[in-house]
Amino acid sequence: MIEYFQANLWQLWALISLVCLILELTSGDFFIMCFSLGAIPALIASLFDTSFTAQIIIFAVCSALCIFFVRPIALKYLHKHDERLSNADALIGREGRVTQTIEAGGFGRVAVDGDDWKAKCATAETIEEGARVRITHLDSIIVTVERLD
Repeated sequence: MIEYFQANLWQLWALISLVCLILELTSGDFFIMCFSLGAIPALIASLFDTSFTAQIIIFAVCSALCIFFVRPIALKYLHKHDERLSNADALIGREGRVTQTIEAGGFGRVAVDGDDWKAKCATAETIEEGARVRITHLDSIIVTVERLD
């Protein structure tokens, strides 16, 4: 059984490459893809009956080179106009509904995507419960909103 795995080690490298490509679909940061690309030279080396230790070294070196040289180029060209906001910064520009009246100069509550936020109005006006609003600013846990007409 061990002889079979030693003779067909290329299948392991092909599996590693495929699994890394599938995992890359979940992140999109081109980090795991570098390991997939590093497994390809190791796969080729295994076809020439190279020792397993040499294959591991080839995999590690090629993956590291890919991380340092290929990944920055891929990020630069493939994420050129892609500004990915995260966490609370992604709230700015989102629309929601007032769940508690926002008094002029005071605070109320706004529901956005199932979350309830303390809110104040960008202008000095009262916004009634049920009105649709857009988030214009975020200050810690208080959102500033404007009424949508």
